[in-house]
Amino acid sequence: MVEQLFEFAGNHYILVSILLFLIVVFVINEGKQGGAAITPTSLVTLVNREGAVIVDIRDGKEFSSGHIAGAVSMPFSSFDSRMDELESFKDKPVVIVCKMGQHAGTIGRRLKAKGYENVRRLAGGMGEWTAGNLPVVKKK
Repeated sequence: MVEQLFEFAGNHYILVSILLFLIVVFVINEGKQGGAAITPTSLVTLVNREGAVIVDIRDGKEFSSGHIAGAVSMPFSSFDSRMDELESFKDKPVVIVCKMGQHAGTIGRRLKAKGYENVRRLAGGMGEWTAGNLPVVKKK
């Protein structure tokens, strides 16, 4: 079976190349639709220089156990009903933060559909933030 796969790829290298190219383009496009991924260091710079708004979409319990200073809590489950609260920040960069970076793209696409131009997502989410030993605020 594997031999036949390699034989096919060798005989139809143009088709295989086009397929690989389309897969790469698809992955890049899907990643950008939810906003460009930024590192924790870039997030700090964006907040300090451009006044970026951090939207934490984790549930309330996770948010209370530790979040980025200044972050707005908007749990994923209630985000659609609370999205209008971000209207005043439409002209600023909006950075979406979740637990591991999985749900931020979904929220980013929703914001872009509502006209938010500068939407980004924290690559690796709060997991990456805490792994970098960056400060968190704990709510009691």
